[in-house]
This record gives sequence, structure tokens and C-alpha cells, in this order.
Amino acid sequence: MGSVSKPSPTAAAPSRRRVALYLALLTLQYGAQPLISKRFVRREVIVTSLVLAIEVLKVMCAVILLVAEGSLKKQFSNWNLAGSLTASGLPAAIYALQNSLLQISYKNLDSLTFSILNQTKLLFTAFFTYLILGQRQSPKQIFALTLLISAAVLLSVGESTTKGLNGGSSEYVLLYGIIPVTVASVLSGLASSLCQWASQVKKHASYLMTIEMSFIGSMCLLASTFQSPDGEAMKKYGFFHEWTSLTLIPVLMNAVGGILVGLVTTYAGGVRKGFVIVSALLVTALLQFIFDGKPPSVYCLMALPLVMASIFIYQKYPYVDRKKKD
Repeated sequence: MGSVSKPSPTAAAPSRRRVALYLALLTLQYGAQPLISKRFVRREVIVTSLVLAIEVLKVMCAVILLVAEGSLKKQFSNWNLAGSLTASGLPAAIYALQNSLLQISYKNLDSLTFSILNQTKLLFTAFFTYLILGQRQSPKQIFALTLLISAAVLLSVGESTTKGLNGGSSEYVLLYGIIPVTVASVLSGLASSLCQWASQVKKHASYLMTIEMSFIGSMCLLASTFQSPDGEAMKKYGFFHEWTSLTLIPVLMNAVGGILVGLVTTYAGGVRKGFVIVSALLVTALLQFIFDGKPPSVYCLMALPLVMASIFIYQKYPYVDRKKKD
């Protein structure tokens, strides 16, 4: 994996305004998704059916976009299994393992501890981006990341509940709570950096990676349904159990979000995607106030200037290689 400080400019690279648009749209999608899903997805809907539908729609959207830009034939004419597994297979497998670890941890940690530990993926993303891509952070950017994690902690405190630890011992909580979420954060940073490496160094197209990762993820999910409660429920009630026409809205939004994640990772990087995730929490709080009349918490109001300052500092003071500058 070659060492680079930034992606090489290409004729196909979008403008800074378009990248900013991708970031803004992804922030809005992340922020609105919880509210939309809560309104339009019934509790009885089988989760696996939702996830599979989202992955299928991701593939359809990616194919449509490849056709629109006239590169579908070119992408698949150059496609080979080895390159696909190298670029997309490993990140897809890592994300699948990460999701499993998060589910284990969430059941054995209180929400606040889980949320705070989960935010460490920002630091691991920055670490693996440096290790794999050679992309360094300036001291001021490191300070910006610290501000961002502080904001994430504040938001986690504000949104936390009084969920208990299921009466487990400290060793049990460590083994089945703290360790899984910490390992999941490490894996999240690694997978995000690998996706960025595949797109920027190996020039693997973002839409093609979306198709490959969705396909691999769907195959893993289908394999897991054979002995899972969701698999049994689909056999008994059908794939679209308790779906309505409105259920398609959050499914489509989530699929479009998956496309945007690929574009943001390719053209803005995994670290900036972390800024999007934390900023989206503020968007959710704002939308809850607009549509539900629920005012933002004191923690949210305290986190807002921290997020704004961290984004400004991170963009304003990038790392500069003094040797190249001289």
C-alpha cells in the first residue's frame, strides 16, 4: 500500500463545491434518517429485510449513476475478481465483523459508555489513514479532532439513557462490552482507510465499490439468516412483513446515503466523514425541534460551537510537508 499525502488530481475529480455538496447532503441524510425511520418503519418490520432492500437499492442507484456518466461498460470491462476482493472484499468483511461486535457491546454497556467509546473510531481513522495512506494531520488538525470528540462526548451525554448493565460483573462488562466496542472502533477506522486507499491509490471507482460491497454484504447477511430469528420470521411471514408504501422512503434515503458515503470517502477522506457523523447529531436535534417541538439540550448547545470550530480549524490548517514546501 503506497504512501501518499493526498489523492492525485484527475480530470474526473469533482470540484471543491461538489465535494462540499456531498458532505452537506450526507450530513443531512445522517441527521434526518433516525426521524424518518421512526415515522415510516413499523416496529414489526423484519430488520434483515430492510437491510437487504437497502443494499439492493444501493446497487440499482450505483448502476444508474454509472450509466448516466457513461462509464458502466468501461468499469465492468476492466473488472476482475482479484481486484474486486482486494478493494472491496476486505472492507466489506471488516464492516460485517464490526457490526456484529457493536451489537454484542450495545447489549452489555450503558448507552453513554457505548457512545463515548464508539467515538474513538475518529482517532483510529486518522491513525490508519496515516499508516496506510501516509496522510498526516497538522497539530491544529489534531486539536480540531480533539474538539470534535469533545463535542461527540457532550452529545452522547445529552442523548444517553439510564439503561443498566444487565447486572453483569465488571469482568463480564469488560469482556462483552468494552472490548467489543473498542475493537469495533479500530475496525471501523481500518475499513474506512482501506476504502479510501482503494479509491484514491488503486483508482477503484466509488460507484463500483458500492456495488461490490453491497453484494458481498448481502451475501454475508443472507448466509446468516439461515439460523437467525429474522430468517425464521421471513419464512413464516414473508419478506415484506408489515411494510407499507411509506417504508420505501427511509429505505431509499438510506441507499442514497450509502452512495454518498462512498463519494465522501473517495473525495474527502475517512476523517472528514467523521466530522459528518458528529455534525449529523446536531442536525437530528434541530429537526426534532422543528417537527416534534423538542428543544435541543444544553449539551447540544454546548457541542454546536465545538463542532463549528473543529470543522473550521481542520479545513483552515491542513498538514504542510515542510520539505516539499522548501
